[in-house]
Amino acid sequence: MSLIPWTPFLDTFDALEKNFSNFVPAIDIYEENDNVVVEATLAGIKPENVDIKIHEDVLTIEGQRESSSEIEEKNYYRKEVRSGSFHRSLVLPASVTADKAKATFENGLLKIVMPKEEKAKTKSIKIDINKK
Repeated sequence: MSLIPWTPFLDTFDALEKNFSNFVPAIDIYEENDNVVVEATLAGIKPENVDIKIHEDVLTIEGQRESSSEIEEKNYYRKEVRSGSFHRSLVLPASVTADKAKATFENGLLKIVMPKEEKAKTKSIKIDINKK
C-alpha cells in the first residue's frame, strides 16, 4: 500500500471547485411602488426552460441551461460556463398576490413583478353619544 501525501493547498482548491460546480443564478429583490420585484440573471437560458412558482409567499425559480457546445470535454483548457439544471427558492419580504404576478425576459434578465397584497386597512369608528 502506498501513501499519498496530504496537500492542504490543493484541498482548498478542490473545495472551491465543488462550490462552483452548481449553477445558481444571481438574484436581486427590491420594492417598487406597491410591488415586490425579483430580477435574476439567466444568460444563455431559453425562457421556455424556466419555471416560476409562487406559493405562500415563497418564490421558486427552476430551469435548465443546455450545453450548446459541441467541443469534447477533453479539449477544454478551462470550463467555467455551467450547464444543467438550477433551483432557487426565496422567501419574499412581503405578502404578494400571486395570480397578478407578471414575468418578462429580456437580454438574459428575468424580471418578476408581484403586487403586494392589500392589508386590512385601519378603520376609524365613531362613537354615537346618546344625549338625554
